Amino acid sequence: MINSASQYPIYGPEICCPHCRQVIPALTLTDSYLCPRHGAFEANPDTQELVHVQSGRHWRRWEGEWYRQHTHPDGIRFEIHEALDRLYTQGYRATRVIIAERYKDLVHAYLEHGTPWRGQVDMTTPRLYGLPVEFSPSPEVEPQWEVINFDLQKEPGVPTHYRYLKFFE
Repeated sequence: MINSASQYPIYGPEICCPHCRQVIPALTLTDSYLCPRHGAFEANPDTQELVHVQSGRHWRRWEGEWYRQHTHPDGIRFEIHEALDRLYTQGYRATRVIIAERYKDLVHAYLEHGTPWRGQVDMTTPRLYGLPVEFSPSPEVEPQWEVINFDLQKEPGVPTHYRYLKFFE
């Protein structure tokens, strides 16, 4: 008798597509999932990664969320920029970026390491998009950093209309 769990890839009979978040089915007796919009994804049981067949992009899951595993600095920078935009539209502003240690060499050349300007005092801390950057603890200390890419520290932003009122006082 065949165990029904062994008929499916490592993530079970269905997952959410990492691109569109639509529920997609596993193809039985394979290590693949098929999204009608984005095509096939192969699950690698050894690395615990999901690979988009057409693009070769790798994804890993942490607490039910998919995180793309970047191999080029533009990918991680673009992802951080998108997250900053989402924060701003939700009424928050970021105060610091914590990037996974595994990306340190990848993003180092893109961090701002310049001299102070416009009243900035501390330029010993590298910056990205004007925000101070720190790198995560090792995955041995905090296991989520083996999968997640970055975290934004945030605080409530000042509403735009309030800034304009202050300007005219």
